[in-house]
Amino acid sequence: MISQLGWDRASISSAFFLNMIVFALTLSVAGKLYDRYGPKWIIFISTLFISGGYALIAGIRSLWEFHLYYGIVAALGMGGASVPLIAALMSKWFQKHRGLAISLALSGNCIGQFILVPILTDLVLRFGWRLSYLVIGVTLFITNTVLVLAVFKGSPAELGIKPFGAEDSLATIRDQESIVSTTTSEDLGLWGAMHTPSFWLFLFVMFICGSGDFLVATHLIPLVTDYDISTIEAGKMMAWFGLLGMGGILIAGPVSDRIGNKIPIACTFLIRFVLFLLIIKYQTRLSFYIFALLFGFTFLITAPLTVTLSGKLYGFTHIGLLSGFITTVHHLGGGFWAYMGGLIFDRTGSYRVVFIMSAAMALIAFCGSILIQEKRY
Repeated sequence: MISQLGWDRASISSAFFLNMIVFALTLSVAGKLYDRYGPKWIIFISTLFISGGYALIAGIRSLWEFHLYYGIVAALGMGGASVPLIAALMSKWFQKHRGLAISLALSGNCIGQFILVPILTDLVLRFGWRLSYLVIGVTLFITNTVLVLAVFKGSPAELGIKPFGAEDSLATIRDQESIVSTTTSEDLGLWGAMHTPSFWLFLFVMFICGSGDFLVATHLIPLVTDYDISTIEAGKMMAWFGLLGMGGILIAGPVSDRIGNKIPIACTFLIRFVLFLLIIKYQTRLSFYIFALLFGFTFLITAPLTVTLSGKLYGFTHIGLLSGFITTVHHLGGGFWAYMGGLIFDRTGSYRVVFIMSAAMALIAFCGSILIQEKRY
């Protein structure tokens, strides 16, 4: 797109920034609509926006069209299939092994990236990026429509069964669901959580987490191709980046059950600090593979830990709102730093400055994670 349409990396990154802002702002709305109407139609309507946005990109001729179709239209639909929504959906089906179930569901993101990135890279090189966007849009629409119509249910009660591991009777569970909104609770909502120092520390840490996540996800391929690594091999790095994320997300849940949540989060940033220093010092094929694989391992660790840590601190009554708000801050940080990465590269001709700043931010986030008081408020 850069070569054919005459854009720079800041222009591409600005569309990604806009996408993250709109995506983040839709999370809470999607969560509320999900609570009221269930997942089926929320995911279907979201799919219309995502698939339509990607398909329309195939015909763009100017930057404002890319901002409109990717930055706004596609982003409006992303909140309807986001991490908090999927986690909330899975949590209703499991009382036993809930954390493992959520981690397995979210690992689909990693498997998809591992399988689809090389396929799409080959598609781009053979037929161009326009046809590739169209294929993505059509595939999204067909796949999700089939799942919505044939598979998705809002809760096991719709099938007349209990959540896995539930000890109460189905009638009791239904009664609990019907009165939960009218009962008083010691659990804290968003306003109550904002009166605790741990919440602000966690928000700060997650802002930095998002900045690292989406800086690397956006700029890894252009970074390595700047050092004469082929686009095909760069795509393979990105695929392995995604697959290693499955290892991190599957380990995070069981480890947090044993030692708590903040230690795995802190270790994530310590690993990233070392990796940013590595890539500042060395720019070789080996260093890029090490960076991609280990950073990919940390990429989704905080996804299940956001839900479990928030629940441990404030209870699970308002977990959808709390995790959605935290994810919003995470994605705003991601969009902002991905844009700044492109802007700094265009100004300096290198990613060195942005990696130095990212290393410092990772070290600060490590310290912030340690300072979180992992106790029930």
